[in-house]
Amino acid sequence: MKRLSIAIALLFTISVSFSQSWKPAGEKIKTPWSEKVDANNPLPEYPRPHMARTEWMNLNGLWDYAILPKGNNIPASHQGKILVPYPIESSLSGVQKTVGENNELWYNRNFTIPANWKNKKIMLNFGAVDWKADVWINDIKVGSHQGGYTPFSIDITAALSKDKNQKLTVKVWDPTDAGFQPRGKQVRDPKGIWYTAVTGIWQTVWLEPVDASYITQIKTVPNIDGGNVTVNTQTMGASATDIIEVKVIDNGTVVGSARSLAGQEIMVPVPNAKLWSPESPYLYDMEVELIHNGVSSDKIKSYVGMRKISTKQDANGIWRMQLNNKNYFQFGPLDQGWWPDGLYTAPTDEALAFDIQKTKDFGMNMIRKHVKVEPARWYYHCDKLGILVWQDMPSGDANPRWQQRNYFNGLELQRSKASENNYIQEWKEIMDLTYNNPSVVVRVPFNEAWGQFKTPEMVEMTKNYDPSRLVNPASGGNHYDVGDMLDMHNYPDPVMGMFDSKRVNVLGEYGGLGLVVNDHVWENNRNWGYVQYKSSEDVTKAYIDLTEKLKKLIPFGYSAAVYTQTTDVEVEINGLMTYDRKIIKLNEAQVKKANQEVIAALK
Repeated sequence: MKRLSIAIALLFTISVSFSQSWKPAGEKIKTPWSEKVDANNPLPEYPRPHMARTEWMNLNGLWDYAILPKGNNIPASHQGKILVPYPIESSLSGVQKTVGENNELWYNRNFTIPANWKNKKIMLNFGAVDWKADVWINDIKVGSHQGGYTPFSIDITAALSKDKNQKLTVKVWDPTDAGFQPRGKQVRDPKGIWYTAVTGIWQTVWLEPVDASYITQIKTVPNIDGGNVTVNTQTMGASATDIIEVKVIDNGTVVGSARSLAGQEIMVPVPNAKLWSPESPYLYDMEVELIHNGVSSDKIKSYVGMRKISTKQDANGIWRMQLNNKNYFQFGPLDQGWWPDGLYTAPTDEALAFDIQKTKDFGMNMIRKHVKVEPARWYYHCDKLGILVWQDMPSGDANPRWQQRNYFNGLELQRSKASENNYIQEWKEIMDLTYNNPSVVVRVPFNEAWGQFKTPEMVEMTKNYDPSRLVNPASGGNHYDVGDMLDMHNYPDPVMGMFDSKRVNVLGEYGGLGLVVNDHVWENNRNWGYVQYKSSEDVTKAYIDLTEKLKKLIPFGYSAAVYTQTTDVEVEINGLMTYDRKIIKLNEAQVKKANQEVIAALK
């Protein structure tokens, strides 16, 4: 008992010393969740709700780091501690340093494989690393990944040491706006609508054990008209005689099941399906099992929402978006997903869900996730809480040359072959990440002509890769007669400058009403907005005036609208909330009423 007490005391001392060696860096504003970050266990939630396994190990926490000139060897020593998974430029990393295109960021930590994982394959999983990552285990190179927004997994079994202690090293290079890669609003010189660069690990890192045969991916497509869900699985190590079994479960009761040989598409009946919608976000549980030689080799828990997104002409010949075969006006904010304390990374899972819930509280039913991709748990919260999502491809390569911008078949960017190939790889990985989420209903390959290239080809590729969603080919960008909609941007007032008789018409951005709230701004002297007001009352009245104008445009063709924006971001002060999420800037009750009237205007 005495030895046990000493051991517990020692662990407590180590834990306290680790937490005391970390604190948020800098003096910028922070969210209420900043104080809830536990340096010993940051973001502890299971990171992949669509493919959940029972056993796993979270590697988030304090790691060693070093910033070295590009091309250096694995460092023998380090420059300090960084709290993973917060980007190094963020306050919550405890570092808040710039890396830049001429340097590389190195990470290092040790870990121990649990004894009960013996004779298993060990998978090392990264939620996202921006942008190019190389990974070593015990100084043995095990893999690399190029792409700043999507998860990747590496089988590290062969590199593990027989000793208990294992060494993990990660090198990251990110040129930000000096490179061609997708980067969204990140720049080396943030100002106006451009924000602080993000480098390195910014989502959860974790380990999990698997058998020799295991499931690597599932893709689900609900079919409410046919009363079933189609499931495609990918496996590793499975033989042609292995069986995949899928069960759809409603409150503990199996309502549909089906089997196939590994690699075959499975159609599972879901009779009298309860439909998913923002008003009733019902989710069925789902189990997917790989059976190898008659024995269960892998079993994952997932879920599915039965919903349909489509388009149809109304009685006046206007094309409308439909949800579950009914006309449905989609209305929500432009959501950039930035945090003053974590930049790309929400401080906690509670914070991650907060903006979604507030959007619903504002009476909206959709979010346009703007030139950023979120962790898998964000889309899970959208599924659970019930909100539609338009998913942008993060913009990259050259900025648009506005003087040459044209509304139809405009001059497009000539991207290098490497840039084109990288765009396609990253866009497909983003579609894979969000393929199973019923909340995600629209794909947006381009925004405002930025990096826009080969539009008809890229729209066709997007539609072929994920035929279950609508494609918004270029939100506010150079427009081509392809895809499912024509998307216009106009600030501040909603207007209908064009009309397409063959596609859905949407207002992809408008509004941008600004209000500075003292003591809740990123900087005191550089605040920027499309239009600025001096009081909450004034900006609320202006917001409601815009909704009145929007309502009048719906009978003439608009089927969706996106208001800029959910929160302030750095010096951009157009948010419904302040950047630190501490102040609702507009009158919430009045905004909710106005928003619900807009949605109800389409019958």
